[in-house]
Amino acid sequence: MTSTQRAEEIALTCLAWLAGNDDLLPVFLGSSGLSVDELREAAQTPEFLGAVLDFLLMDDAWVKACCDASGLAYDQPMQARMALPGGEQVHWT
Repeated sequence: MTSTQRAEEIALTCLAWLAGNDDLLPVFLGSSGLSVDELREAAQTPEFLGAVLDFLLMDDAWVKACCDASGLAYDQPMQARMALPGGEQVHWT
């Protein structure tokens, strides 16, 4: 299980990768509705960091590229997402 602090660190690492990706950053900003300045401020909240991971986790190729560039194991973004607000798994049974 990933601690909340470690989850935030992983999410910030993923956000840094995303911010350096000239193709994906505009897509993320467009989907979030944030400007670059607002992005910096929002990055201080665990809820937003969860949203960053939600975005990244939409595409396995993005996860792989981010993890390869950042030295993360491929399962770390998902583990981090589960440790941040809104990432709990829902059991319907």
